[in-house]
Amino acid sequence: MGEMEKKIEARRIGCFSKMKMFLIALTGAYVTKTLSGAYMNSMLTQIERQFNIPTSLVGLINGSFEIGNLLLIVFVSYFGTKLHRPIVIGVGCVVMGLGCFLIALPHFLMGRYEYESTVSISSNLSSDSFLCLANRTQTLKTSDPADCVKEMKSLMWIYVLVGNVIRGVGETPIMPLGISYIEDFAKSENSPLYIGVIETGAVIGPLVGLLLGSFCANIYVDTGSVNTDELTINPTDTRWVGAWWFGFLVCAGVNVLTGVPFFFLPKTLPKEGLEDNADTIKNDKEEKQIKKFKKEKRGITKDFLPFMKSLSCNSIYVLFVLISVLQFNAFISMFSFMPKYLEQQYGKSTSEAIFLIGLYNLPPICIGYLIGGLIMKKFKINVKQAAHIACWLALSEYFLYFVSFLMTCDNYPVAGLTTSYDGTQRPLYAENKILAECNTGCSCSTKTWDPVCGDNGLAYMSACLAGCERSVGTGLGMVFQNCSCIGTSGNSTAVLGLCDKGRDCANVLQYFLIMAVFGSFIYSLAAIPGYMVLLRCIKSEEKALGVGLHAFCTRVFAGIPAPIYFGALIDSTCLHWGTLKCGEPGACRMYDIENFRRIYLGLPAALRGASFLPAFLILILIRKRHLPGEVTSPETEFVETKLTEKENEFKDAIRNSKVENSEELKTKL
Repeated sequence: MGEMEKKIEARRIGCFSKMKMFLIALTGAYVTKTLSGAYMNSMLTQIERQFNIPTSLVGLINGSFEIGNLLLIVFVSYFGTKLHRPIVIGVGCVVMGLGCFLIALPHFLMGRYEYESTVSISSNLSSDSFLCLANRTQTLKTSDPADCVKEMKSLMWIYVLVGNVIRGVGETPIMPLGISYIEDFAKSENSPLYIGVIETGAVIGPLVGLLLGSFCANIYVDTGSVNTDELTINPTDTRWVGAWWFGFLVCAGVNVLTGVPFFFLPKTLPKEGLEDNADTIKNDKEEKQIKKFKKEKRGITKDFLPFMKSLSCNSIYVLFVLISVLQFNAFISMFSFMPKYLEQQYGKSTSEAIFLIGLYNLPPICIGYLIGGLIMKKFKINVKQAAHIACWLALSEYFLYFVSFLMTCDNYPVAGLTTSYDGTQRPLYAENKILAECNTGCSCSTKTWDPVCGDNGLAYMSACLAGCERSVGTGLGMVFQNCSCIGTSGNSTAVLGLCDKGRDCANVLQYFLIMAVFGSFIYSLAAIPGYMVLLRCIKSEEKALGVGLHAFCTRVFAGIPAPIYFGALIDSTCLHWGTLKCGEPGACRMYDIENFRRIYLGLPAALRGASFLPAFLILILIRKRHLPGEVTSPETEFVETKLTEKENEFKDAIRNSKVENSEELKTKL
């Protein structure tokens, strides 16, 4: 009896350790895949400036990850269950690492980053050709077609796009195969907690990724090869490009490393809680597995079309997919361009914006995922209860979201763009208003973006347009003097950069971030219950395909198009485009923040509002149905009954043994 107990205990410990190892490895994979994804999102602005491309093209680069994922998601989700799932996941992690390395490659193939400027970075400033000098000829270079050919090096953004596609291909097997592996071999009551742990890893990854992005965005892209003391831009300038390539090298390394443990994990595990009965059903189970394997090998695609038909006829599943598509359209767009929004709306640098997102948004999401999983496990919430919890929590967060419309700041005051030269606010950009009487004789370029801030609190597109006649100092310490557009006195001065938005705007930002904390926490509480509705509304044999098809639809109808059309809408609010050497427009330097805010907050609000209609339909339908995930299989009931009987027999035997020993001891006495 003792040997039998030891054998059962050893098997239980071994299986538990393997499940625990897989859970840890999968959580690590989620951390690294979301780390690289969050880092990619945080660097979109830097990539836009590095390659001088519009936001819509940046949206295409961002959506290329979903294109790579789309290429394999359905087939991996279905056929992956027939293969060695841990090994397939490990290969995917390695492929993601290769994609990250390819994204960083253009930095080593391109020359140094050159930003547009009217100011010489040389210490020899004797010419002062960038200042306002009366009755001089235009000193700026004319457009040369050869310069356009040279700037075709900016087409190296294609490397970034292809690398992101490869990263998407590598990420494909992690989610569907990992979730199905846990659902197959974990107890049903443990599954929500395990998924909560994994989703927590999916939040820790972005947190680390955003911190890495904040660090890299604060370092100049060509640091080590240029003298940063001579730069005339700082991290708050819209021409600044951080060391975006460095973080991708870090992501490449960690993705490859996290793939290693999966190559040492087994293809299958005994169901959690059923290991004690393994000896009694071993022979029958092995025979069933052999027959099942032979049947699958004879016709591996035999049940693909029936599964697809069954899923398409599952109204709750279809409605859940529709909800996910609408919600993903909203959140992908918001998260992708949130750094740009914080820069333009509240005057923060890219580094500060990324850090604030990581600090205020992600920790409450992490806590919400964990608490949501624990609540599901502790109170053994069924699918119908989970659907109500997810719906009403999401709805309450949606109403809270509208408060963010009130937390706004004004446009940067830039003469000729957002205000007149006398400081009066102007609603729209007008090309013929950039020049004024104070700078008409200066022969200034109206396209070059090299802003200065006057001591009157008003910014100008360049020192020349401010009417400045002299300069002292070098680099960021340069001061412009005798600026005729700033004031009538001869000692009016200006410094490089836009003017600060002030303390009031900083306070508004704090309120915006505090609301983001509460909103993120409430919505993340609804995430795990909502995801359990997806898992339990489909049959167990259709689970892997159902999860994969769900991911496929969200990528086709949300992940790919959302960043592109959202980026194009943001481009429509641009007030001033940067200029390449050949005169072609580059990246946008300044946006109309009023229109930007309406698009950034209004469009996601409309999409999320539309998603509650199918959510209410699910609540109605779920009342009258018995979902597949709630059905207890006869085999499981039989095994659990046998286990209970076996435990009772064992307890009775111990009790009888104690009684016999007691009677024997009394007899001897």
